[in-house]
Amino acid sequence: MRFLHTSDWQLGMTRHFLAGEAQVRFDQARLDVIGAMAALADDRGCAFAVVAGDVFETNQPDERTVARALEQLGRFTIPVYLLPGNHDPYDHASVFRHPRFADACPAHVHVLTDTTPQAPVPDVEVVGAPWRSKRPLSDLVADACEALSPVGADGPRRVVVGHGSIGEVSGTFEVAGAIGLDRIEQAIEQGRVHYVALGDRHSFTPVGRTGRVWFSGAPEPTAYPEEDPGTCAIVDLDPDPPAVERVPIGAWRFHELVQSVDDAADLDELESRLDAIDDPARSIVKVKLEGTLDLRQLARLDQLLEDRALTFAAVEHPERHRDVAVRPSDDDLSELPLTGYAADARDALLAQAAGDGGEASAATDALGLLVRLAGDGGQR
Repeated sequence: MRFLHTSDWQLGMTRHFLAGEAQVRFDQARLDVIGAMAALADDRGCAFAVVAGDVFETNQPDERTVARALEQLGRFTIPVYLLPGNHDPYDHASVFRHPRFADACPAHVHVLTDTTPQAPVPDVEVVGAPWRSKRPLSDLVADACEALSPVGADGPRRVVVGHGSIGEVSGTFEVAGAIGLDRIEQAIEQGRVHYVALGDRHSFTPVGRTGRVWFSGAPEPTAYPEEDPGTCAIVDLDPDPPAVERVPIGAWRFHELVQSVDDAADLDELESRLDAIDDPARSIVKVKLEGTLDLRQLARLDQLLEDRALTFAAVEHPERHRDVAVRPSDDDLSELPLTGYAADARDALLAQAAGDGGEASAATDALGLLVRLAGDGGQR
């Protein structure tokens, strides 16, 4: 008896570093992966699917996002259970209550609005622990597990679907909706629950000692710190404990490149690392640099990052992540064909760059631009 476990679709998510068509492609990928999971479920003989929270990024997605999500959900040929999470709780403003969703929702798609057991197939129960507000006052998942009666040898196999962080995995800081692992494992040992399908952590992760508590991970990544995103899980309930298979399903990737840059060889290495990234159109890269460059090297670095920004979905290199000191060399400007006002500007900028503070930094940036405009564009 197999089923598909996924979570954290966060449809309608935007990212400040994605502009224009890159955001459009990012949105489309988050929809396309739903269809990919529907095909996977068919191929692997899954009897049903659960989405463990955060189907939508907010309770106010635009109507086009809702309509296209329902179109993709219609590709499933099995029952699909959606759990309201912390991003889209089942409150009075819930997207799941909106006529756009309710009127067009496919018959095989069900929202887990309470803890009433659902029976997708004989001998299996699906029990939800939905969020009803942004700040629940108790441990929703543990409460749902403990409220169930123990199942005898001939009883159904129970899948509890929940959403939230677990201290043993994410740290012990206090957060709304935190899940107590001890209580869940005790309910498992008492025979109340067979498998706990979790969302909130975007990385595929087993939890605890029972082999029955898992985060599926997000099917498409959402941020840099995620350890193992772009996944879903195929769960087989027949073994004891259930067999949980990690299935890579996402197309986009986040990359962080941290490097020292002090000479031309370092810039060569940075260029090689950027060029080694597969599928740049679906790659988001954050570059964190430190070191000391002369003006010609700085011009080359700026040109390199600008060129790659045209092919990658995004290249982030804000100043707070780019701790690069600039020291103009004797050769930086001496060979540039500058006369008249341009030469005067060069000399004034050089004098200003020798000082301290924001004006010196601005003058250094201006000198770097001057090198690129008047010289060879930073080429070696």
